[in-house]
Amino acid sequence: MSSLRRVLSTSLGWLVAGFWSLCRALLIAWATLAIYYSNLPAAPLRLTLAAMFAVFAIWALWFSRQRRMSIAFVALFLSVVAWWISIPPSHDRAWRPEVAMMPRAVIDGDRVRITGVRNFDYRSRNDFTVRWEEREVSLSHLTALDFYVAYFSEGPVGHTFVSFIFDNAPPLSISIETRPEVGEGFAPVASLFKQFELIYVVGDERDIVGVRTSHRQEPVYLYRLNTSADDARRLLLVYLTRINELADRPEFYHLLTNSCTINIVRYANAAGRAGRFDIRHLLNGLIDSYLYHSGRVDTTLPFDELRQRSLINEAARAADGAADFPQRIRASLPTVSR
Repeated sequence: MSSLRRVLSTSLGWLVAGFWSLCRALLIAWATLAIYYSNLPAAPLRLTLAAMFAVFAIWALWFSRQRRMSIAFVALFLSVVAWWISIPPSHDRAWRPEVAMMPRAVIDGDRVRITGVRNFDYRSRNDFTVRWEEREVSLSHLTALDFYVAYFSEGPVGHTFVSFIFDNAPPLSISIETRPEVGEGFAPVASLFKQFELIYVVGDERDIVGVRTSHRQEPVYLYRLNTSADDARRLLLVYLTRINELADRPEFYHLLTNSCTINIVRYANAAGRAGRFDIRHLLNGLIDSYLYHSGRVDTTLPFDELRQRSLINEAARAADGAADFPQRIRASLPTVSR
């Protein structure tokens, strides 16, 4: 019996020690990356400081037998945290032209006027004619909501966005994205460390959808949600409020807490959605499975068949630049009762 207690005690000790080592490793990794992705201007300086911090932290926590070195690590780590928290977002950067203008909405009863609506003409993904427009829509003519899933490459992570459907105007797409500067591209790890501001790109489907299907060569799936018109209107008003808040006060994009699908779910909750968190909200390349099994899309077809019919790339390329682009990409989609 005493032998068993010794084994259990030893095992528990190893478990606690392993957990504590993991915690220290995560703290070191976070602070090292926070320094590397900080607002210091020179990449070699950031890399040097990050490496120096990591080396000191490992020595202080695992090799030094002096208690004051552990205290020094804690003080240094808290200094990095305070520094990182103090890094502010900004609207004043050299933005890529696709995200150079922040949209803004003016709500006047039933009428909504939106400035900064993107409707570029693309010749390739990096060759386009810049065109920002002003759109006016009526809330009473908003009838439905459609959901898009786009993939940089097919897998568990993608990009999601929505289109609000009107019976007297073209659909209005809103895509929650990073706001990269000139020369920047999306980087998942960097997006966890205040490297990108947040933008809600409001645009015409020929732009928001067409650039992905025809020029970025991203697989794009379009799902017709069975959301009621009233729920779609409430959701649009939530979006418009956030659009104006961002225009007034910049925020950082964060892959896990302030990104496309996480915010779509958050705003759907604010608009009256009933449902709990699902891991597919984070692994958003699987979000269409969540929509199907929660009954938010047509379920009369098997999921695999629905997904196959929802791939719109061929129809979108054939309709590229056409005035009836929204109708043509929806022509072969399964019908859904709203």
